[in-house]
Amino acid sequence: MVEIKDVAKKIGVKEDDLECYGRYMAKVKDLHFSPKGHLILVTAITPTRFGEGKTTVSIGLADALARLHRRVAVALREPSLGPTFGMKGGATGGGRATMEPADEINLHFTGDMHAVTTANNLLCANIDNHIYYGNALDIQKVYFPRCLDLNDRALREITINEEKLKNNRVRKEHFVITPASEIMAILCLAENEDDLRERLSNIAIGENSAGEVVYARQLNIVNSLMKILKNAIYPNLVGTAEGTPCFVHGGPFANIAQGTNSVIATKTALTYADYVVTEAGFGADLGAEKFFDVMMREANLDADAVVLVVTMKALKENGLENFEKHIDTITNVFNKSCVVAINHFEGDDDAEIEEFIKHSPVPCAVCYPFERGGEGCEKLASVLLANIKKKPLHFAYPLTSTIKEKVESVAHKVYGAQKVEFVGEAKDKLERYERLASGFEVVIAKSQYALVDETESETLKVFDLELKTGARFVVCKCGKINLMPGLPKVPRE
Repeated sequence: MVEIKDVAKKIGVKEDDLECYGRYMAKVKDLHFSPKGHLILVTAITPTRFGEGKTTVSIGLADALARLHRRVAVALREPSLGPTFGMKGGATGGGRATMEPADEINLHFTGDMHAVTTANNLLCANIDNHIYYGNALDIQKVYFPRCLDLNDRALREITINEEKLKNNRVRKEHFVITPASEIMAILCLAENEDDLRERLSNIAIGENSAGEVVYARQLNIVNSLMKILKNAIYPNLVGTAEGTPCFVHGGPFANIAQGTNSVIATKTALTYADYVVTEAGFGADLGAEKFFDVMMREANLDADAVVLVVTMKALKENGLENFEKHIDTITNVFNKSCVVAINHFEGDDDAEIEEFIKHSPVPCAVCYPFERGGEGCEKLASVLLANIKKKPLHFAYPLTSTIKEKVESVAHKVYGAQKVEFVGEAKDKLERYERLASGFEVVIAKSQYALVDETESETLKVFDLELKTGARFVVCKCGKINLMPGLPKVPRE
């Protein structure tokens, strides 16, 4: 591994701005940005159960650009312990295209995930403490759930005894996984410490008996939350196995949250590097949509090209129509230049790959990041460099639309859904949230394994809405999605 001080030198990060965690990891303690580099988004077609290798391709592509003498950095999300010990495993790449030290990054890293979990649960503890000691704010409904960075289905529903809450002595509650916490979303969208403080202050924690929203600032808890997050706000810097700088910060999932790394890490990378490779979770319907409609809009940034990762296994499982829909989303809905990265796996039929390339509507390149690292992605890097093009970003919806109109726009334009239905809690909350969340984005939480719904392909059913006034978006829960995943039958050892 390349020592972190030498990794930092490659893009001009000063040693005085590093807070080192041993020899190979550091935080960059400078929040002054002047973004100037080219931003490249890596996304994918609808994935199989084991993923298509976006992180591996992202790392291999960055290493390849470095081999082609470009000043490059990667900006990626932090792994969550849930998938690490679940079905998918860690999220530091694989084979010869990895971030190092992989074990540290996949586990406790620099403590950011723990800080988010602790801040979240301190706020929850103060809500219930306030209720216990007289409930001066008259909190009758609690919006804000506890979180844990593990897959634990037993916590999907819990019961809290509220001895001092009048007319409602027992409250049904639930945990979410830490990547779905609103504090994680806030950390990833905040521009600086002042923005972080304001967003934390604006978290809607519940409502009183008059139906008025109660906010975190009314509990006088924000200074404590800022103390817990005082180091977590700074982006982490590590290196690839080939020594390419990687900014790793924040970890929201794209199927239940906004699915991108932090605005701070991305802007920091763009300040130092001429080319920044970033990734959004799952397929283009989830990660790329939220990357453009939420993160790019909040950060006032744009991407100059999109790399769509494809595997032959996913093409066979989902069909060419799925591939073509993702291309349409990238090029027509968001108006971005697109290059296809065919992530080669052992056993792939080269004749099938060649036939696919012949009929692809956008440029393609076969890449071998797992087997060959940066050297195996040089062709992809060359094709990408030839197709980087600054084009104005189009959004899937304007912020002036209603929540219903925003969801319908994403469903029709990005998913190809014929119909959207608001049912149950979502139908009951819709009119009220339209008033409370005017001008907010929407974050659609749905299955990553189908463009619309795994059980009914043409109708998107929204069964609940969650108001995230600190993050400034509304979570729209669809299909059978759950914000606390469970472990597989045989978890990872």
